[in-house]
Amino acid sequence: MQQPPLSKTKLETKLAIIREAVIELKNIALEMTAEEFIADKVKFGFAEHNLRRALEAVFDIGGHIVSRFAYAPGKRPKEYKEIAIALGDKEIVSQEFANEKLAKMAGYRNRLVRMYYEVTRGELFDIIKNNMGDLEIFGAEIVKLIKSPSTVGLTIEE
Repeated sequence: MQQPPLSKTKLETKLAIIREAVIELKNIALEMTAEEFIADKVKFGFAEHNLRRALEAVFDIGGHIVSRFAYAPGKRPKEYKEIAIALGDKEIVSQEFANEKLAKMAGYRNRLVRMYYEVTRGELFDIIKNNMGDLEIFGAEIVKLIKSPSTVGLTIEE
């Protein structure tokens, strides 16, 4: 049975969300000190929103890709950490990146959504200051996939 093709439009739309969020978050990290960010609840809310959107887009992309591979009944990855690991298993990203970066992104996305009341301004500033490159690496890997889906046994349509 042939897998359905990836949707180029869906992937590119979600990549645009990630790119926009990364730009906004990097700008905050460049324009403000940690102390200024911690004191500014509006910037904190803006940063939290953009990071959450970017992470949601990462796992929307991941879920879309993983859904194109055959799995035994009931074995398709559904949880975000499972999707992260599956992207490494299917060589969409390196296994190391999947295990060390994407799995942590999945955990932090869950923290932002489920334990939002525990997210501190300091930790969020640290993330936007030091980890935006991980989102850029993910984006670059998805762009490669869009250009050459056959390298992992997939196809793509507009």
